[in-house]
Amino acid sequence: MRVGVLGTGAMARALGGGWARAGHEVLVGGRDAERTAALAASTGARPGTLAEAARFGEASLLALPHDAVLPVLGTAGTTGSFDGRILIDCTNAVGPGPVLTTGEGPGAARALAAATGARVVKAFNHLTPAVWSRTPPVFADGPVAVPLCGDDEEALALVSTLAADLGCAPFVAGPLAHADLLEAATAFLIGLWTSGRDPRAMLPPPAALGG
Repeated sequence: MRVGVLGTGAMARALGGGWARAGHEVLVGGRDAERTAALAASTGARPGTLAEAARFGEASLLALPHDAVLPVLGTAGTTGSFDGRILIDCTNAVGPGPVLTTGEGPGAARALAAATGARVVKAFNHLTPAVWSRTPPVFADGPVAVPLCGDDEEALALVSTLAADLGCAPFVAGPLAHADLLEAATAFLIGLWTSGRDPRAMLPPPAALGG
């Protein structure tokens, strides 16, 4: 598979590097050519511009700060020029608190789809780059599960393959509207983790929940 990665930060390194190691052709794009070239050289990817990464291959990963996504895509094309494009949204619109910065409106992924016309899949946003950098992301209970939210079956299948190639266990968690729930759950989890609490303590095995 050929995958574009927008960004040169930790998420770009973790996910783009993992896909390159799995045999996919990855092109990373960033604003700083020197930093982009260094990331590409260290991960086995190809260097390019943000505009090139936005249109490279079968899908593009948005490994950017949430607030930068639409402005960056705006410089790579006009409104609607990403119609039908598969975009993987791993961003989190989370501010101090932590609270969602999207407020009462649609979540980040739904707003992205509405603004671009792209086939957006929300994925990889619920954990840190440190987890995605593990080779593979497997712990005592097994591989990390990756919830995917999207409305397009082809896009969901493609991102499922990319998640599996990292050593994870992907599953479809619902349509893109459910990305709002995943984004809110992630903000809640961030609050627990940063306060030193273990979210697993509130989630007993399914068998314990009864009928």
